[in-house]
Amino acid sequence: MTIVELRTERLLLRQWLDADREPWAALNADPEVMEHFPATLDRAASDAFVAKASTTIAARGWGLWAVEARDDGHFVGMVGICPVTFDVPFVPAVEVGWRLARAEWGHGYATEAATAAVDFAFGELELDEVVSMTTVRNRRSRAVMERLGFVHVPALDFDHPRVPPDSPIRPHVVYRRQAGGHSPVVRKRSSRSS
Repeated sequence: MTIVELRTERLLLRQWLDADREPWAALNADPEVMEHFPATLDRAASDAFVAKASTTIAARGWGLWAVEARDDGHFVGMVGICPVTFDVPFVPAVEVGWRLARAEWGHGYATEAATAAVDFAFGELELDEVVSMTTVRNRRSRAVMERLGFVHVPALDFDHPRVPPDSPIRPHVVYRRQAGGHSPVVRKRSSRSS
């Protein structure tokens, strides 16, 4: 399978490398980064995420990519697209998502990388729509969704089945964007794998 890499002005979305495991684990152990998730991840759970994401990209060519800064190659976080794998009324669906290291917030990286991922979904995969979701309280991610041109669809909001019933982060909002209005992005295909 040809592995897709996406390049933006400042970022490279690519297959995961062994060198990504340490900074990814640090990101997942940061309570501020993981504020809107049920818990931080220990090293084993973080490594399991990398293994699954890497295997998926190797098999399908795309998925939840590792993101690095093009100027110096430092690890920024994760951005990508993936099918929704839990039972909600709007499946089947493909979601765009992101998780960046705290030091990388406020630079527009999530919007820049997610724009490339969404453009890939509409352009290369020819999807009709992409969704994005987060806990109701996650104003930062909701702002990114709005900058990406996604629209909140209250009728699709749901209680996340993988979050404990008594958790304040269980209520989730769903944003959706229809195909059209793609931004320019340079795509590069690579056979590199981890």
